[in-house]
Amino acid sequence: MFKPFRLLQSAVIAVAGLGLASLASANVVEGQHYERLPEPVETRVEEGQIEVVEAFWYGCPHCYNLQSSVKAWYETLGDDVSVEHLPATMGGDWNTHAVVFYAAEELGIREEAHADIFNAIHQEGRRLTDADSIAAFFSEYGVSEEEARKALDSFGVKSQVNQAHARMRSMRLMGVPALIIDGRYLVTPSSAGSLENMPQVADALIERVRQERED
Repeated sequence: MFKPFRLLQSAVIAVAGLGLASLASANVVEGQHYERLPEPVETRVEEGQIEVVEAFWYGCPHCYNLQSSVKAWYETLGDDVSVEHLPATMGGDWNTHAVVFYAAEELGIREEAHADIFNAIHQEGRRLTDADSIAAFFSEYGVSEEEARKALDSFGVKSQVNQAHARMRSMRLMGVPALIIDGRYLVTPSSAGSLENMPQVADALIERVRQERED
């Protein structure tokens, strides 16, 4: 069952003691800073690229709180790293928000609206769980109600939601937020010790993938 991860206080204290700078260059340890997926999953990036998947749910408070850390981190990644956002699906509002994500992408407003969707839910109390409220939100980006409803109900969006669900299952994720590096390494708030430490652990794993490919 997918759910927002609960932060483990003891892990937060233990990892915070390392300091963010030292953690970024530390020799991260499986089972201590990250987990290995039971089975590697196929990546969806061009040859030579390192895939970073951010699994999230718009309604998850931890996912919302992670955004400032990952947004700054994404801007520091090398040209050999590709980021994919993967909306989690677990029925109900989870699936509706996955539809919101892919509909926004189909309408060409996803990059512009992504952070605003989080803010609308967590700061403004707008649940965005029905077609009327979603269409009203999309209208703020110049999308007509007809265009919004068409995208929300489109075959392409439904197909993408189904694919996202299949990918989540293949990764056997038990919660969000999560960062998956190269289809093999899983970083969670619990494993990293805090939300803020997740990018640093992921950075070390990206460097590990680079080294593996050079060997």
